[in-house]
Amino acid sequence: MDRRAFFRRSIEKVTRGVTKEASRRARKRASNWLRPPFAIDELEFLLACTRCKACIDACPHDVIFPLPANRGVTVVATPALDLLNRGCHLCDDWPCVAACEPKALFRAEPEEEDKMAMNLPKLALVHIDASACLPYKGPECGACASSCPVPGALLWDGQRPRIDADKCPGCALCREACIAEPKVIDVLVWEEASS
Repeated sequence: MDRRAFFRRSIEKVTRGVTKEASRRARKRASNWLRPPFAIDELEFLLACTRCKACIDACPHDVIFPLPANRGVTVVATPALDLLNRGCHLCDDWPCVAACEPKALFRAEPEEEDKMAMNLPKLALVHIDASACLPYKGPECGACASSCPVPGALLWDGQRPRIDADKCPGCALCREACIAEPKVIDVLVWEEASS
């Protein structure tokens, strides 16, 4: 290996290491909020997002909001989902994604064999707190029964609801429908849920 190739490989290795660390840090910081559907990897998202608010304006259910300045200069005005107060309606035409010109939100066209599948993004992990959910305590409820748009994601054991995490995209429409105070359906960022 000549000297030029040695330095080129060394620089490439250092660059990969720095990029990997920057990506790890960006993902760690992003565990404090939920990005809109089909958001690309967090570091790439921050580089691509122009803070134009087109996705926020395109959301017909006002679920997307701009992150405030107290979250830091690198993420201020970038879009996030308010799944604690509203659910994402998983719109058929994904207006938020269609509005994103720089492709920070990007949905690849499904393969021919996948077109029949729902091909939904994983937004969050949704969990029912059985110790507080009304049907687990005795009285019937069912307020969330018709809220789930994904077949097989919200299941029932008699009168008690449970969530199939493999099928649930984390839209939080069940949380929005929940009548308990405080809500008994938790919404977690995927990294937060896995740690």
